[in-house]
Amino acid sequence: MEFIEQILSYLINFIEYVITTMGPLGISLLMAIESCNIPLPSEAILPFAGYIVSKGEMNFHVAAWAGAFGCVLGSIPSYYLGYFGGRQFIERYGKYFLVSRKDLEDADKWVEKYGDWAFFICRMLPVIRTFISLPAGILKARKRIFFTLTFLGSLVWSYLLVYVGVKFGQNMEMFKHLWHKFDILIVVLVCVLGVLYVYKHFKHLND
Repeated sequence: MEFIEQILSYLINFIEYVITTMGPLGISLLMAIESCNIPLPSEAILPFAGYIVSKGEMNFHVAAWAGAFGCVLGSIPSYYLGYFGGRQFIERYGKYFLVSRKDLEDADKWVEKYGDWAFFICRMLPVIRTFISLPAGILKARKRIFFTLTFLGSLVWSYLLVYVGVKFGQNMEMFKHLWHKFDILIVVLVCVLGVLYVYKHFKHLND
């Protein structure tokens, strides 16, 4: 558990440093990294941006739009990797991009069920939002529609998480009180969920 806590602490410190140092550009950079299938969760990036907003150091709308712009930017290389690499390439080498065969199958189901709107919906779903660009490229999704819906879905997601961060910042003392009261329980819960997610995800990489 101590090792996991150290990793989480390093990750949070890195996110805080980038956003504090680079401002909106840092938000876009971090969100672009996440959209390139690198496990840097937006659930940590955007709420911290919201916290900065609550301190009056950044505009609420600028933070949200920076997040959505970064998501689109990071989706470009993933989309073209799928576009030119094709399904066989991703099925063979996808594990190196943390994308499993099951991830592709799940994305296929979304696209089959909702069509182009799947790209909008998936951008508001944890985990699947990170790798949806690869299947979009494989399916040769229309670029203008894909990137437009990617931006709109990411914008909704960004506004939501930035807002969460703002509320956290405005009620910092209350959250601190709750954290110190239930800190052990919260840490254990986060670690268990994190380990389960990593285990299941990497297990699928071998499928």
